[in-house]
Amino acid sequence: MTATPPRVLTIAGSDSGGGAGIQADLRTLFACGVHGCVALTAVTVQNSLGVTGVAEIPAETVAAQIVSVAEDIGLQAAKTGMLATAAIIEAITPALDRVGIGRGAKTPFVVDPVSASMHGDQLLADSALDALRGLLFPRATLVTPNLDEVRLITGLAVKDRADQREAAVALHAMGPEWVLVKGGHMWDDPECLDLLYDGREFIELPGPRYDVKHTHGSGDTLASSISSALAKGATVPEAVRFGKDFIVRSVAAAYPLGAGVGPVSPLWRLDR
Repeated sequence: MTATPPRVLTIAGSDSGGGAGIQADLRTLFACGVHGCVALTAVTVQNSLGVTGVAEIPAETVAAQIVSVAEDIGLQAAKTGMLATAAIIEAITPALDRVGIGRGAKTPFVVDPVSASMHGDQLLADSALDALRGLLFPRATLVTPNLDEVRLITGLAVKDRADQREAAVALHAMGPEWVLVKGGHMWDDPECLDLLYDGREFIELPGPRYDVKHTHGSGDTLASSISSALAKGATVPEAVRFGKDFIVRSVAAAYPLGAGVGPVSPLWRLDR
């Protein structure tokens, strides 16, 4: 009998094209050697060209999935992806508290505040953004916004590394224990610099900037790989360093899919 691996819960939407969302989360978690559980928030009609439809899961059903999994299977980490509506965020908050997910609780909680499309368009209503700031950020062990999400959440437009630090301070003031401001969209920077901040120290995580088109699911893959390391007992800086290495390799292994944008790929890890 094989020992049960660490368990990570992803609270996120489904991508029918398999490039992002829970599909990217689960394959990343598998590649990192942990068991993935799911609280589904929405079903998208999606392919490599974009999203043409969304069906939201009832908020009480999303919350019930969290409680059901946590109370029976047990969790060593949890993360969010697309949360769709303020009602879902409001419903899952007491569920998270009930089962001990969040900063200061037994289970670390990574909030990937999916709120902007690949083109920077707003995906969440203002009410849902308010719920993210007011309900989930104060409960987060780590938040992992990209620069478009930083702009929607804080109003700050990040153009350079000084702006990136200012954004990290503004985000930390909203209550998370740690902030990771991703620099992938800082196009004029020759490196892809991610910035980790805990209210006291800035930790720079540089990486190569690849000239690739296929980056679908990169945020999901990064947050999931970080969550897998937290589930195995890593500190936040250790987990983020692991996630940074993992996403760099996954971007390098990205592949075309359909007629649009293909996904980053954690499949490189299966060749080791």
